[in-house]
Amino acid sequence: MKQISPSYVVYGSHDDKFHEECGVFGILGHPDASTLTALGLHALQHRGQEAAGIVSFDGRQFYTEKHMGLVGDHYTNPVTLAKLPGPQAIGHTRYSTTGEVALRNVQPLFAELEEGGIAIAHNGNFTNGLTLRRQIIATGAICQSTSDTEVVLHLIARSRHASTTDRFIDAIRQMEGGYAMIALTRTKLIAARDPIGIRPLVMGELDGKPIFCSETCALDIIGAKFVRDVKNGEVVICETQADGSVTIESRMPARPQPERVCLFEYVYFARPDSVVAGRNVYTTRKNAGMNLAKEAPVVADVVVPVPDGGTPAALGYAQQSGIPFEYGIIRNHYVGRTFIEPTQQIRAFGVKLKHSANRAMIEGKRVVLVDDSIVRGTTSLKIVQMIRDAGAKEVHIRVASPMIFHPDFYGIDTPDRDKLLANQYAGDEAMAKYIGADSLAFLSIDGLYTAVGGAARDPANPQFTDHYFTGDYPTRLVDKESEKPGRKESMLAANG
Repeated sequence: MKQISPSYVVYGSHDDKFHEECGVFGILGHPDASTLTALGLHALQHRGQEAAGIVSFDGRQFYTEKHMGLVGDHYTNPVTLAKLPGPQAIGHTRYSTTGEVALRNVQPLFAELEEGGIAIAHNGNFTNGLTLRRQIIATGAICQSTSDTEVVLHLIARSRHASTTDRFIDAIRQMEGGYAMIALTRTKLIAARDPIGIRPLVMGELDGKPIFCSETCALDIIGAKFVRDVKNGEVVICETQADGSVTIESRMPARPQPERVCLFEYVYFARPDSVVAGRNVYTTRKNAGMNLAKEAPVVADVVVPVPDGGTPAALGYAQQSGIPFEYGIIRNHYVGRTFIEPTQQIRAFGVKLKHSANRAMIEGKRVVLVDDSIVRGTTSLKIVQMIRDAGAKEVHIRVASPMIFHPDFYGIDTPDRDKLLANQYAGDEAMAKYIGADSLAFLSIDGLYTAVGGAARDPANPQFTDHYFTGDYPTRLVDKESEKPGRKESMLAANG
């Protein structure tokens, strides 16, 4: 449980889901840059709800607005947007995976360098970020945040290259892990994606001006055109020229490697209407449900999704199995992530604050409950009980992704390995008994692979990043491997 302030307590750490990552958005050369960035961040809100920030440049100086909370809580205010003038801007919506919840960690982070100011925002995590942080502190650097993004700024500042672009490339060559990063200088918008493409990043265009963002849904909301995915290992440099035109240069500083997009983008993180690496997310989730029905059939009366993530998979399961689909659970979309000084009685309401059973669709029926994933099982336990309380005769859980055995180190906030349900119980029957279901089954790894990419997993050369299921980490885990028992970073606690 993370303490924000004495009056607000975050309950996200108790959710039975992998926590969101982050979302980035940037645009160069458009008169409505900040407004468009705010709209883009709104479309990416599902990737992080703790805080959001925007940095703009008006040709003379940089401006920044950073706030805890949702994008719509702050950036719909014309007064706020008026404080972000200029034709170029980048923004970030955040869920913390590195560093505590504090305003100083809200991105984009800004620094004044020899060549001028630079702002940086990224989605993902550097697996050697802490190691590099210790190294630069040992040589006299002063870190003001606990975000691994600040390490990139230090590396850029220390680079011996002349141009900002070359300094930026020099810095990211030293970083390992999964990331999608954008940077803003006085004349440039720079985008970069990690060498194997774990995190998504797309390029768009609006009125002839370049845009980079985490998902295509952020382009759709502003009516921008999708141009292409940023390639894994690619750095794209967009620069405003003296005549107002924009030049675009692509560099490939990393050694070419096969792309391995994170499978959880398709399972849970990306919005259903987004296209990730050429694949419609809604379609992949529906395919996963169809494969699940083939692999784990059950005699039942109704297929019910756990909203909202389980809905496309439940539709696929119902279509494949011939069992009717019904909304047996209704989600309350107006429940936020926090409560003001909640009482123990309110805490005890648990899942019912977000979900309510639709008794008319459940009572007296054998229910197939379809979810996108199960991490710890705590929420599943409560939902099963809620369905039984609504009169269900049987409850069969079907999960449209494999069992999760391993934590993530690439930007997804995950529980410790021993907190994962799959590591606490031996097999589906034991897990079903804990959750209170009549049966429990997970989609196989090949079932998920074929749903997303059309072919079974190649163990020698996996087509996707899937370590949380398989333990096959696609990069070195430098910080994890160098951990010393009892070692802890000295961090200043901060509120607000």
